Amino acid sequence: MYLKIGNTVLTATLADNQAARELAQRLPLTLDLRDYGGFEKVGSLGFSLPRADVSVTAQPGEFVLYQGNQFVLFYGQNTWSFTRLGRIDGMTAQQLQEILGGGNVTVTLSAER
Repeated sequence: MYLKIGNTVLTATLADNQAARELAQRLPLTLDLRDYGGFEKVGSLGFSLPRADVSVTAQPGEFVLYQGNQFVLFYGQNTWSFTRLGRIDGMTAQQLQEILGGGNVTVTLSAER
């Protein structure tokens, strides 16, 4: 899977669960994400996916499902109950912060570059 943020295209690996498989079936998607807490970007998917929430300490680059219909992309850490969706490949927290910036971002999720 690919995430396009501005002019940057990032490669990601999806989790092996039903929510990630259903997300993949709905691609491409364009999401408006807002900054939350200084460690994540969050936005509505506009639909629900199946939840398999577990207490997780999410790391920079991970993206998760929150409350069944919110897409969350981490550039910092947070521990909460989430369903894992996937992880951006090969990016540091600093690189992610530079790409995501300090405000709202538009992210396009796609199966093709």
